[in-house]
Amino acid sequence: MKSHQLILLVEDDAEIRHFVRVALEAAGYRVQEASECRRGLVDAAARRPDLVLLDLGLPDADGIEFLRGFRAWSLAPVIVLSARNDEGSKVASLDLGADDYLTKPFSVNELLARVRAALRRRSITEQGSVLHFGEIVVDMSKQSVVRQGVPVRLTAIEYRLLELLARNAGALLTHRRILQEVWGPNALDSQHYVRVYMGRLRHKLENEPARPCHLLTESGAGYRLVP
Repeated sequence: MKSHQLILLVEDDAEIRHFVRVALEAAGYRVQEASECRRGLVDAAARRPDLVLLDLGLPDADGIEFLRGFRAWSLAPVIVLSARNDEGSKVASLDLGADDYLTKPFSVNELLARVRAALRRRSITEQGSVLHFGEIVVDMSKQSVVRQGVPVRLTAIEYRLLELLARNAGALLTHRRILQEVWGPNALDSQHYVRVYMGRLRHKLENEPARPCHLLTESGAGYRLVP
């Protein structure tokens, strides 16, 4: 069945645009293409895409400039597609509002999985909905967590951390963003808070806390909840 969801692809490489467009259209999405940052911002404002796929190395400006402009008015998910594999570019993109980061080259299956996850995450955010992962059910409207039918008791901070991850399920969240949203701006230098509380959540929610399946660490960058 055809999807009505529109994806804006901002990428200057014509071969990659063609490859990505074919994959997205085969999966039922509509695609709008732009090869420059400024054109992408114009198209985003005019077309209001459900999701943006963004290259960082654009000819007229860095993709970071697109992120700054787009995030000034839109919360639609943005997935960065970039050949830059350094930690600095990844963290900078995520801190400025990207939802995910996919390093070139990538497979069609991985791209589509990231797109589905980002769109599902947006739906959960809009609906204030329920997220299922493994044996866990997180009901964000009731602020409840259930494992195998049994309520799980979480502290206020544990719940805030889990809810942040759940509302952004599938996305990579940086240490800085987690600290900002869970502990506040005065805790930005306290990365050990995140490690300690992620450990607590894993012990309460994962079958094997030392080998988690859902609450994953992205080395050097942050954490991701994988439903």
